Amino acid sequence: MASARKQSAQRQHMAQLAARLMAEQGIRDFRVAKQKAAQHLGIDVRNSILPRNSEIEAALAEHHRLFAGDEQPQRLQAMREAAVQAMRLFADFRPRLVGDVLSGLADAHSDIQLHLFAEQSEAFDLFLQGQGIPYELVERRYRFAEGHRFYPAFRFVAGEHRFEATLFGATEIREAPRSLVDGAPMARANVDRVERLIADEQLRARLADL
Repeated sequence: MASARKQSAQRQHMAQLAARLMAEQGIRDFRVAKQKAAQHLGIDVRNSILPRNSEIEAALAEHHRLFAGDEQPQRLQAMREAAVQAMRLFADFRPRLVGDVLSGLADAHSDIQLHLFAEQSEAFDLFLQGQGIPYELVERRYRFAEGHRFYPAFRFVAGEHRFEATLFGATEIREAPRSLVDGAPMARANVDRVERLIADEQLRARLADL
């Protein structure tokens, strides 16, 4: 029993440290965060039960609540508003918001992540060029039920915000990749839902000031 309690406490401690490293160092890979946390604590990952990604995500939310105060919610609202502007610009590509800005865990290290959809893989390249938006092209790997697939992702800056837009095939709007947190289909939100999130948060803020 004592050993089980010790293991549980160790997992919780590692999750909290991994979350702090993600918040402070901008780490976005759960595996890397776990490895760094284990190394800091002197834990051999080969012989230990590591925290689940969902546990680290919960610890990250708690870290923001305790240490980011009002700053994180304000930053999140600004990033969601910037996402809406971009999604309206990219309307022909049926944009969906994903990642930290959608989940509410965004911080100063987060990009605004979008999923876009098109019949032709070159379509978004040409669109960005036509808009005069400079970008960096990288490759992103996503996991699906049957394995991994690779997609082009476009990194660019608009105002104060960094964006990463991944381009999927037109029919893949019906099949979301698997989340790194819990393995379920990744949450995606269209522009109407993002606007509702913004409005809901503004309402909560007004009520809190009463």
